[in-house]
Amino acid sequence: MSALSDNLVTFAILAYLVAMIGHAVEYALGNARTRIAVAAPVRELVGAGGGVVPMPPAPAPVPSTAADRSAGRARLAGLIGVGATAVAALLHLAALVTRGLAADRMPWGNMYEFVLTVTFIGVAAWLVVLWKRPSLRKLGLFLTLVMVLLVATAELVLYVPIVPLVPALNSYWFIIHVSTIVFASGIFLLGVVPAVGFLMRNGYEQGKRSFPYILAKRLPGAVGLERLTFALHAFAFPIFTFAVIAGAIWAEAAWGRPWGWDPKETWAFISWVVYAGYLHARATPSVKRNVATWIAVLGFLTVLMNLFGVNIFFTGLHSYGGLD
Repeated sequence: MSALSDNLVTFAILAYLVAMIGHAVEYALGNARTRIAVAAPVRELVGAGGGVVPMPPAPAPVPSTAADRSAGRARLAGLIGVGATAVAALLHLAALVTRGLAADRMPWGNMYEFVLTVTFIGVAAWLVVLWKRPSLRKLGLFLTLVMVLLVATAELVLYVPIVPLVPALNSYWFIIHVSTIVFASGIFLLGVVPAVGFLMRNGYEQGKRSFPYILAKRLPGAVGLERLTFALHAFAFPIFTFAVIAGAIWAEAAWGRPWGWDPKETWAFISWVVYAGYLHARATPSVKRNVATWIAVLGFLTVLMNLFGVNIFFTGLHSYGGLD
């Protein structure tokens, strides 16, 4: 089962790569629209003798142009990207399930498994969003790019063999706390994609044509991206709040104190404050939307710091989640 899980992760990375290429092709081909001439209405002329003289029949539709064919290829590439993303998500899920079966526990006992689970939640949430709002498909390029980078990093850098849980994790709070923190982190991961997209698209709509704003030329409108950013963060924040509280309760049971400013606890608190600041700024009319969105991006950077930086560079009571 362990070897099968490893192979499934490799196949998932390849599928994410195919999806990214498909979305990149659609993105490169642009927004060409099929252009077919509309039949002109038939007009009638009334002759001197009262007879009706019909006008010649309307011209036949104009044959498909190069732009039309390009639009068709772009749509096909985009659909391939979506299909490959769905296949990758299934492979990703199968890798987690087989890893859990091999370990005889939930598959998030170390940094490698945690990253795999967070990225799966992110891509699963993306497929749900895409099902409800197909017009956001062009965001798939950036989402799959993130998936390729993070899942490949997990497989190539963070991988560790399956080992039993350390005694501190043998508790039902392991499922309650870690599952909620994983779920919230996965939604935050997805949320940063439209956040960055909004910042680029908003600049493009304001006339900026330098890098990276020019990359947003074919993204959906800035207003829609900003609203999606807010919706995802508003959904994830209460779950993240519960996860932090559950962690404090677990710490009281395991270590005899609810909070000790352990490095991971400290950065979890920093993330909570930053995301709370984003939601407050978003609800304040005097704060510009791009300023609020920058706070959301900063929030995700603190999540990355908590996930990678703390586990690698700091030692604390959560060190069992690192690379060993």
